[in-house]
Amino acid sequence: MSPIPPEHGGTRRSVKSLVPPGVYAPQEDTELLAGALVEEPVPPGADVLDVGTGSGALAVTAARRGSRVTAVDVSWRAVCATRLNALRAGVPVRVRQGNLFDPVRGRSFDLILANPPYVPAPDGRGRPRGAARAWDAGGDGRLVLDRICREAPALLRPGGVVLLVQSALSGPEQTLGRLRTAGMKAAVTRRRRIAFGPVLRDREVWLRERGLLPAADNEEELVVVRAELPV
Repeated sequence: MSPIPPEHGGTRRSVKSLVPPGVYAPQEDTELLAGALVEEPVPPGADVLDVGTGSGALAVTAARRGSRVTAVDVSWRAVCATRLNALRAGVPVRVRQGNLFDPVRGRSFDLILANPPYVPAPDGRGRPRGAARAWDAGGDGRLVLDRICREAPALLRPGGVVLLVQSALSGPEQTLGRLRTAGMKAAVTRRRRIAFGPVLRDREVWLRERGLLPAADNEEELVVVRAELPV
């Protein structure tokens, strides 16, 4: 199976997965979030949710650390890819198909991982379909981010943590503000600048016209947001 072309970043991948066509392939944002995951002091046996798991790269990374992992994706192809990659890695991962948190209502977690769609999309495209669901996120890039900020805190145990990655184009300060309003301690813990990939190059003029991309900026900044629910 071959990975899809990078949708907005480069091609370097330290997080290895088999990726069928139409499923988001691990890229710089996955790698950045995986680095934050590895540094997070999660005790063995912790319950971890990887929402929007894609090929399951983050779910497998968490499972290798001894966590009990549940992975969710709206795409059946992603569900199958995650099951296959967990099997190849020899780690247990519970995989569920569904829209964001819907399959895990009533459960609680110690850690929630999210690499959601966050690329702003021109108006008039409607809700994304197919592979574009992995990156298109409405006119401001916050179609899924706002829902995560609104719904994730209720699924956390006291002391639980959300780790999510997004682009600076989609308003990290809004993410921080919404999570803090929900009672969480939130901060940007990692940053990385990367070259534009095919989608951002295609939308560059539109992004600059919207004021989402400064005229002198020729790279995209990715950030990891860490939010903790007080005990």
